[in-house]
Amino acid sequence: MSRATQARTGNSTADTTGTPGTTDTGTTGTTAPDDPACPTGPAGKREGVRWGRAAALAVTVVCLLYAPVAMTGLWPFARPGAPSLGQWLLGRSVSPGYAATLIQDRAVPYARSLGPLIVHSVLGGLLMLLGPAQLLTAVRRRIRLHRTLGILYAAAVYVSMAGVALYLIRTRPEEAFSGAAFWVVLATLLTGTVLSVTFGVLTAVAGLPELHQRWMLLCYAYLMTAPLLRIEWGALPALYPGLTLQEINLVALMPLGTLVVLGALLASRAMDRRHNHPFVSGRWWPAPVLAAAYAVAVAGLAWLGHGFAGHGTPGRRLLLAYAVPYVVLLAVPQVRALRAARRDAVWAREEWHTHLVAMCLAPAFSAGTAVMLQRAMDVDELTALTAGAGLSAGFLAFSAHILVGARVLYGRRAHGRRTGPSASRTATAATAAPGLEREAS
Repeated sequence: MSRATQARTGNSTADTTGTPGTTDTGTTGTTAPDDPACPTGPAGKREGVRWGRAAALAVTVVCLLYAPVAMTGLWPFARPGAPSLGQWLLGRSVSPGYAATLIQDRAVPYARSLGPLIVHSVLGGLLMLLGPAQLLTAVRRRIRLHRTLGILYAAAVYVSMAGVALYLIRTRPEEAFSGAAFWVVLATLLTGTVLSVTFGVLTAVAGLPELHQRWMLLCYAYLMTAPLLRIEWGALPALYPGLTLQEINLVALMPLGTLVVLGALLASRAMDRRHNHPFVSGRWWPAPVLAAAYAVAVAGLAWLGHGFAGHGTPGRRLLLAYAVPYVVLLAVPQVRALRAARRDAVWAREEWHTHLVAMCLAPAFSAGTAVMLQRAMDVDELTALTAGAGLSAGFLAFSAHILVGARVLYGRRAHGRRTGPSASRTATAATAAPGLEREAS
């Protein structure tokens, strides 16, 4: 009997490294609390499932609402006076003049790349719909549909990002919306999105579903910067009345990377609720390393804060928009790692700590990047600081995913040397993400 048949009949024994958050029947439920590689007991799991479902529903609603906004966003540039849902919503939430600023400011730069940008916006709307569909097919174990949609998703990402690349090539940094800082962050997001979906495809082909899942969630998090930025455009004028849309855009840029990478990390851990991993053990980040990481975070934040504070009210406004979500970004992995340590959940604890250590480097990385940008692009200090702070979280989250993947691959190779290739392949199959093990059976 194949593994898929066993899962459907419920006659197989619980797999100690089975699908995250599922029972041996292949449906979401409570795994045995005495299994060292299983998630928490019934009460803890029900709470996690409730929060996870609420978050997934919220993201799905945002994506469904934003898809038509993305698809119609460039209509006024192609035909003046054409309806644009995003502009209409922005005009109603703030003011028509505030929304009209975007059209007036972008008319000339967009005209040089209107075709590629229209392709980008239409496919961006499609990607907003494909993301929740991919998540649902993975959870429901519709493997053939999941793979078909995955191919479409990856192709849409590559073509959509090619449109952005052409726009960035044809647009000087100072001509970008809000100036060179936004151009630099857009280029970084473009690179991160393309690389993350590429790693997602490669890990799927290599039969590494748990790593594939993490890369695709990170890729979608990068894409979610688009709807979140528009939400900030509509919400921030209530906090900062009198600022132009260009100024609001820079303020919105500060927490953007922090919010999406935190969301990707929470989603990854929610979908992989195992306490332990068959290939990973021990402590990757001992207490002295964590203490040193926090010291670097404090020193880097002081360095970055000093730079921003030297630019008066605009600098302090940007610093506040960066620092508050950044503290949250550090607090969440720390709290989750402590909870995992109390449950002797080595895999969960070390993954939280890996991302925590990476994010502790963010302020120093931002300040150091700003110095390089000033010299390489000949921009002013505030612009360089804004760009450095805007790209740091996304860059370091990508690096943390590389570290997690390298640690899993190293453990897998070491396990294969100890037990032989056959046992290693069996253990790898047991860690499959939802639905992937069915295709192999």
